Amino acid sequence: MRKFTTVLKNGAAMTALSLSFLPVAARAQDAESEAADAKEEASAIIVTGSRIISPNVTSLAPIQVLDSDDIKATSATNIQELLLKNPAFGKPQLSRTNSAFLTSGMGAATVDLRDLGSDRTLVLINGRRVVAGLPGSATVDLNVIPTQFLQRVDVLTGGASSLYGSDAVAGVVNFIYKTDFEGVEAQGQYGVTERGDAPRLQANLTLGDNFADDRGNFMMHLGYSKENGLLSRARRNTAVDDVDTFAFITGDPADYGVSYGPYLSSFPLQGRFDVNGTASSGDDYTFDPVTGQLRRCFSTNGGSAPAACGLTAGKQIGPDGFNRQHNRTLAVPVERYLMAMRGSYELSDSIRLVAEGTYAKTKSSREIEPFAMDVSDIFPDTGRMPIETVLNGVTYLNPLVPSAIVAAAQDTDGDGLRDIGFARRLGEVGSRTASTTRDFYRFVVGLEGDLADNRFHWDVSYNYGQTTEAQTSNGQVNVLNFANALAAIQDVDDLNNNGSTTDAICASAAARAQGCVPINIFGANSITPEALAYVNAQQSFRTEISQQVVTANISGDLFDLPAGPLGIAIGAEYRKESSSEDNDALTNAGLNAGNALPDIAGSFDVKEIYGEVNIPVLAETPFFHQLNLRAAGRISDYSTVGTVYSYSFGADWAPVEDVRFRGTVARAVRAPNIGELYTGPSQTFPSGLQDPCAGIGLTGGGSLGDRCRAAPGVLANINANGTFTLTQPDLQGISGYNSGNIGLTEEKSDSYTIGAVISPKSLGIRNLVLSVDYYNIAIKDAIVSPPRQFILNQCYQEGAQDFCDLITRRAMTTGSNSAGSLEYVNAPLVNGGKLKVSGIDTVLSYSSSLERLGLPGALSTRLSYTHLLSGYTIPIPGAPKDPFAGEIGTSKDRFTATFRYNLDNFQLSFTGTYIGKAYEDDQFLALYDLDPHAISVPEQCYFDMQASWSPAKAFEFYVGVDNMFDKQAPNILSGTPFNVTGTDTAADVYDIFGRRFYTGVRLKF
Repeated sequence: MRKFTTVLKNGAAMTALSLSFLPVAARAQDAESEAADAKEEASAIIVTGSRIISPNVTSLAPIQVLDSDDIKATSATNIQELLLKNPAFGKPQLSRTNSAFLTSGMGAATVDLRDLGSDRTLVLINGRRVVAGLPGSATVDLNVIPTQFLQRVDVLTGGASSLYGSDAVAGVVNFIYKTDFEGVEAQGQYGVTERGDAPRLQANLTLGDNFADDRGNFMMHLGYSKENGLLSRARRNTAVDDVDTFAFITGDPADYGVSYGPYLSSFPLQGRFDVNGTASSGDDYTFDPVTGQLRRCFSTNGGSAPAACGLTAGKQIGPDGFNRQHNRTLAVPVERYLMAMRGSYELSDSIRLVAEGTYAKTKSSREIEPFAMDVSDIFPDTGRMPIETVLNGVTYLNPLVPSAIVAAAQDTDGDGLRDIGFARRLGEVGSRTASTTRDFYRFVVGLEGDLADNRFHWDVSYNYGQTTEAQTSNGQVNVLNFANALAAIQDVDDLNNNGSTTDAICASAAARAQGCVPINIFGANSITPEALAYVNAQQSFRTEISQQVVTANISGDLFDLPAGPLGIAIGAEYRKESSSEDNDALTNAGLNAGNALPDIAGSFDVKEIYGEVNIPVLAETPFFHQLNLRAAGRISDYSTVGTVYSYSFGADWAPVEDVRFRGTVARAVRAPNIGELYTGPSQTFPSGLQDPCAGIGLTGGGSLGDRCRAAPGVLANINANGTFTLTQPDLQGISGYNSGNIGLTEEKSDSYTIGAVISPKSLGIRNLVLSVDYYNIAIKDAIVSPPRQFILNQCYQEGAQDFCDLITRRAMTTGSNSAGSLEYVNAPLVNGGKLKVSGIDTVLSYSSSLERLGLPGALSTRLSYTHLLSGYTIPIPGAPKDPFAGEIGTSKDRFTATFRYNLDNFQLSFTGTYIGKAYEDDQFLALYDLDPHAISVPEQCYFDMQASWSPAKAFEFYVGVDNMFDKQAPNILSGTPFNVTGTDTAADVYDIFGRRFYTGVRLKF
């Protein structure tokens, strides 16, 4: 096929040895001599860091490049795996190892540049936008990226909204597909852990050919991969519930990571029952249906319990508990079907038709422990289950309640009927399971060409994308049906016409007409299949996301200046996005023993224009081998937030050919997404809130006391108790709603980078490139949900009425709740937060033949290192800084080093990844009066190796091992912010699989 004038940066200009994760500017410098011949054919070069297509333009912002050789040298099934080794990326929002317990997003794979949030990292395919994979957001699921069809990945860090629009606050990840491929490539790979589990399989086929006398080219890629899941019971350290929260019970940091076990769940299969309303003091019992005996073998509050139960005070919930870990998932399975294509056809010598498309189907599933049901799930108003029912003035006893419990039960809520509390694991239902299928469609069609004797390149394109998700879940219950099934009476009148007057029936005639079956929760395996069928509630979740983009661009060299051509780029874009989420009716109402979740639907559109100019100021003069100035600006008109502006300025100075300094200053914006704007109230039950009015009396307390007494319920409570008094149920009964906010405005980010690229070719060292860049990104008006404790403090201590409007107190006593106690503390999204991060990126690479040392072959090496200088959030104006630099997932020091040796048809590569020492969340530790650095996780190192051999040009065989030294993930405290439930570690940061082997073959014809 005849070469078109526009080529990719890493085409002919690349050396044979891989220099991946190098800055593009540095790579261009190193490749100038190799590219000289190619420039006759390829006069224009595309760089992700600029919209100007010109051989004289390089990126001013740091770019790191991952090429196809880097992908081949790993076992990566999903490109996320490889990107996360780059220290520029933070802890992923979603991955296989942190999504088992989520209500949506299971099995998705995302990236997060600089730990500023996945919605602030813009993902592109061939320079164009990609429809989101998560409803209501801009976050792209990388499962849709065909890893083996990639030519390269450009990672541009820093604000880039002026070039690419909203969401490019932290940077851009641009996935570049292969081009002009001819022939057939096939690959098959299989891998398994050292323990023989979590197998991984992938198979790929790429086809390409020219047609119409080489005026056209068509390529297609077909891919399949399957990554089996891994259950917690498959690993010794996660097979059984244990106590690694003991440090917080004792307050002694020395107890961090000390496991005591088993520390089994207090929601057992046989049930746990409170018969006198004093569960908070540990007086809970289990019932043995065989002996009819009650057993008090729980220490639910860390107190003492009978020695006969085999308990150690504060360290165990004894042999009657439930081992949740047996049913939990460490890594969810993911199965992918992928198809990608690219095609082009030259309509004339200067106009070409281009098209590309991608289809991906992703399937994922999970298993977690059976549902832990508490009495408050079924009876939220009182937190007690009546064991007696009044019908027509007659009191009936539930015949399913064991006599021992009946004898001990009391009327604790004052309604004249005996009641109990209970907590029970629904083992008869089985593990809670969920399965998710996502379908992703994306196609692009457009025209491109050259003008003015190839001085300008233009393109016009239409881009459509759609993601749909269907999820079904099992293991929850219908709350209304469960309440009806618990209200059982003896059928003394044989109302069910079965000839018996001693069996149990549901008390409600209406419920019986709808198939109600009494349910027996006393003892393991006591619930009948018929009762399960009546109370079972299957959940469903459906989403649809669509994106349409029309883009027009023109760029090139406007005219020549003494130092070189003046490069410009201008363009316009129209984009429309829509998203919808549809939950089942029970989930909407919160009647499946879970929180109420709303349906969400919304859309927006935006019209944009942008421009970029590159001004060559000096060239080939003393101390100014080259000096360029760059500016870009974008105006965006959103249907939601109105008109917003973004811009950037930069300079590129090379005093000599071997040294280049660069710097940028940029204003980036992020408009609120559909979820942030249109999400309706979603109920939650926050824990750990402290009521500022606690202890306030009839007088005193200053303005705080006055504000508290202004609430009628608080005043009634004080009159009844002397001071405002709260019970444990009051504190546990606080609810609230999270919601979007149609009044949100855009986030604004100010960032700057400054750095240097050194390539000492004049010293005879042609393949050494060193780049050092400082970055600083500050986001203001960040869209955040204000912390509920902050809302309470601002209202009562500062008198901020806007925050007081978010608080609702109970006006009178309801059940066990005291008058005036907090009922709702709502937290809608607001533009109030601030985020800031700064650090230094260092990239060093070198490649050379070993012949000068008298050795055969060639060696290449690369080191990519990031030192995080600072990073913090301010959740709302007036709140203190919450630093995250140095915490788990954001270690201050991270690097990846790669070494490759090539000898004819043999290659050997080693990769080492270092994650520096990290600390627990300082805000969490402060709750226990612990020093921010009291608890730490030591540095972690992982080593990977691959060897490949090509006995013939068409064949390549390879074998490899990941986590070569079987490094085990560090133990992270259960219940802390960084612990991924069921994994006993930060599974989205550290490796949980252990040593893994793989082998594969590649064929090329």
